[in-house]
Amino acid sequence: MSNQNKYSRTRDSLYKLPFRNRIQSLQKLFPELSVDTLKCVVAQECQKRMKGSHGRLTTSETVEVMYKKFTNSILMNEEPGILLRLSDEVGLTPALLARSIIERHYQRDNKSKPAKLLVSTLMKNTALIDDRDLAFETYLCLLEDEEYGPIAEATKQSKGYEYEIYLRMELENCKVSFLHEDHLRMKGYDKTPDIKLEIPVAIDGQVINWIESKALFGDEEVHRGYLKDQLYSYWNRFGPGLVIYWFGYVEDLEKIHQNRIILIRDTLPTNMVLMDQHL
Repeated sequence: MSNQNKYSRTRDSLYKLPFRNRIQSLQKLFPELSVDTLKCVVAQECQKRMKGSHGRLTTSETVEVMYKKFTNSILMNEEPGILLRLSDEVGLTPALLARSIIERHYQRDNKSKPAKLLVSTLMKNTALIDDRDLAFETYLCLLEDEEYGPIAEATKQSKGYEYEIYLRMELENCKVSFLHEDHLRMKGYDKTPDIKLEIPVAIDGQVINWIESKALFGDEEVHRGYLKDQLYSYWNRFGPGLVIYWFGYVEDLEKIHQNRIILIRDTLPTNMVLMDQHL
């Protein structure tokens, strides 16, 4: 998906849907888009929204109200999924809501929050939570939340690594000589691209020296963040390069690079021109 209008329509439709089952609903509205692309757009837009509203939705007063709703629902023997329903009601993702409820549950008498390490440990292993109902409700939240929480993070990391390995295999099939991130770190580099080409290649007439793999969708905000944190460092050290957003990107991203040449594609180009290493 590189068309800006299609991206805007997808994003606008997203905000009209509840947290749960959004991917299935978007699939019906945009059948031409892959599930992975839709998941990336949903995750990134959700994170933007949470950045703006998380503080307001997790004040001590708001959390107290949510905690009382939860405990009352337990007393009334409501069916499981209490926190999931509360998540839809208040506009907080399931995992973030569960984390707030856990913090309130373990709050000390002086109303100080429990240690972050304790809360993180309980989120990673809900069997350690001392309340059976809260443990099960938290577990359901973590299963449902595709943007936040340990399961979501593990899935993102696994997906990222999967596409890095896929990129290496494609380069090997194309007989391209390269060093990957682990090799570069062994050589003492701190900020390293996923792939440093030992012999540069040309793509659409442009010579590139490195490739960065991103198993996500590239919108302007995401791309600007990567430019600041990673890509410009690679450009300064290694020269022109290529970023692959495997699940698509909005058009005209390359225009924000100014004079620094960083190509953007959604797959490894098949028209690479290999330089003759014997010349």
